Amino acid sequence: MKISGRYADDDHRFTAADVCRIHKIWLGRVYSWAGQYRRVNLTKDHFPFAAAAQIPKLMAGFEKGPLRRFTPCRPATTEDLAKAFAVIHVELVLIHPFREGNGRVARLLAVLMGLQAGLPPLYFESLSGRKRQQYFAAVRAGLARNYEPMQKLFSGVVRRTLRIHGSSVGRAR
Repeated sequence: MKISGRYADDDHRFTAADVCRIHKIWLGRVYSWAGQYRRVNLTKDHFPFAAAAQIPKLMAGFEKGPLRRFTPCRPATTEDLAKAFAVIHVELVLIHPFREGNGRVARLLAVLMGLQAGLPPLYFESLSGRKRQQYFAAVRAGLARNYEPMQKLFSGVVRRTLRIHGSSVGRAR
């Protein structure tokens, strides 16, 4: 996969520019604006995402905060890994820097972080169906910096991934 080859290096610290490049690599053939921060305000189901004018500042803070703290991804335990995924995922989804594909880019970033940690590609199917409402509630909890609901969901993703691929994987224990 073109994206994983470029970013799965064990020592790579992700940046806001990386997030934009990942979005462009993934959606560049579909949208001319892929990889560019949105210039319009968005809401989904009456939930307002960050104001478009604030996105560059918020992404700079995302880079200096969560991306610097959690990448390169070297967790001591699978719970530490789930917490890293949760914080990165929630913060990126709440910023919602792009017009489309924010959740998928956040999941792809978790996959790349997991590869850094020695995991196989994450299996996200456990977040579909009835868990979908828990997922949206976990994102909303992140508004108050409560990452525990998302951490629980990512713990399930990691456990399921390890069950599918075998439990003696990489550096995450």
